[in-house]
This record gives sequence, C-alpha cells and structure tokens, in this order.
Amino acid sequence: MRALITGADGFTGRYMAAQLKAMSCEVHGLVRRHSAQADVHALHHVDLLDSGSLRTLLTGLQPEWVVHLAAISFVTHEDVEAIYRTNIVGTRNLLQALAESGATPQAVLLASSANIYGNAAVEYIDEGVPPAPANDYAVSKLAMEHLARLFADRLPLIIVRPFNYTGVRQPGNFLLPKIVSCFRKREPVIELGNLDVARDFSDVRMVTDCYRRLLQCPSAIGGVFNVCSGRTYTLSEVLSMMQSLTGHAIEVRVNPDLVRVKEVRALRGNRARLEAAIGPVSDIPLEQTLRWMLEDGA
Repeated sequence: MRALITGADGFTGRYMAAQLKAMSCEVHGLVRRHSAQADVHALHHVDLLDSGSLRTLLTGLQPEWVVHLAAISFVTHEDVEAIYRTNIVGTRNLLQALAESGATPQAVLLASSANIYGNAAVEYIDEGVPPAPANDYAVSKLAMEHLARLFADRLPLIIVRPFNYTGVRQPGNFLLPKIVSCFRKREPVIELGNLDVARDFSDVRMVTDCYRRLLQCPSAIGGVFNVCSGRTYTLSEVLSMMQSLTGHAIEVRVNPDLVRVKEVRALRGNRARLEAAIGPVSDIPLEQTLRWMLEDGA
C-alpha cells in the first residue's frame, strides 16, 4: 500500500507515519517546508495552497490511502486569515487534486475537530449533536467538513473529529505539554488561563491507531467519527496526577492574558459509532501518558 500523510512532520503526522510503516506501507509525507522531522519513505515539499504542484504530485504518486492532517490547529493562532486559507482552501485544493489524479484512492481520512461542537448542552457528545463552533479554528474545521461533501461522489471520504489528545513531542504551547514541562523543571509557579475547564484527553498513539483502523474499514467510507476516550479530566485532576508522579507541588496562578473569552468549558465524547465500525478501542490511561511525556520529553 502507498500512503500519503499531509502534515507528516507535525505532532500527529509522525505517529501516523509509524502506524502505517508498521504495516509495511510505503509512506509518503507532504510538508510545507523542508523538514528532517518526518520519518517517512519519501518527503514532498508542496504547499497546500499551490494547487498546480499538488495536482502534479498526486497524478504521479496516486496513493491508495490519504491521511489529511495538515492544518493550523492551535485555537488561539493569531493569523485568522491563515487559519481559513490553510484549513479550508488547502483542503479543497487537496481534494480537487485527488479527484483529478487519474486514480481514486481506497480511503481519504480528513481530520476535523471536536471543537466544532462548542459548548454542547449534553453530557456525552455524539456525532448527531448540532455543531456550535465558538472560535475561528472550529468554524474553519466545520467549513472543511461541508466542502468535503462536494467531493463525496468522487472520493472515499472518512471524517474524524478527534477530541483533545497529547503525547511526547506535542508543541509546548498546548496545555498538557506546558504543564508537564513545568513539573519536569520543578518550576515553583505555573501560569494558566481558564481553570474551570474539563477535557476528554486521549493518547496520540491511541488516536492514530484508530485512524489506521478506519482506513482499513470499508464500511467507514462516508462516515463521521468521534475519536475520544469518553472521560473528562479537569485541570485540577491533571495537576494532581503530575504532583503524584513527580512529588513536586506547584503554585497555580491565573494569567488574564491566557484566559480565552469564548472558552469551551467541557468536551466529552461518545465513541459508540467509532467502535461499531472498527471494534473495541483500548484506551491508554492519562496518567500513563503523562508519565511517558515526563520521562521521554514532552
């Protein structure tokens, strides 16, 4: 099998590449800039906004599996225009190039986000909950889902809505890597934003395993799937786990500059549809993930 991963040098892309290489796939990575971080068989430096170069690449490559991870994924990214260009226009260019490549892939997995649900007034969020995006990133991901449907008659699409996940090498501007780093350095104080949030955290290795299994599942074509643990953790619980793992107590201060005005208070997913498609999912306990990040470097 020949597979293409967009954003192969990103946090998720590197774990996705490992999943596919373990299956003896010929893994190709698409990256915007020259990078030595992508562990793939071949790396292609093409900007998603360059539709001509994309078409040329995919006509020659003709991958059987495509995993589209490339995106601006940081919710508070300052360049709002770049969020929309990359996440919407870039995705459309990719799908158009695939549709015109001369060979239809077996599966094209598009990474959306559970952020599209916003502050849903239900305990467990399933795929039928009406979207209510509360920030530009979430709006861009929902728009991406809608535009993807324009290609549903030409491409075998699978849309995933991952909830929060983490692991070694996640960028330090994300919440859990920041917390782990402060405890590893035994900092006396940590500055955080909203403290009254609860998130459904998973391990990146579990998430990419689910992506791989969906690619292998013909019945997943045309579907939309939450990828989550089904359990939420508050910041207090995370901080308590880190104190238990390190024996270090840390003072928590709220920095007003880090408080998001339109913060999604709680995200807790329902993955019944996912497990109906691929079978049971084996979770990695959050404390185990935090220990891995603490020991191997976040």
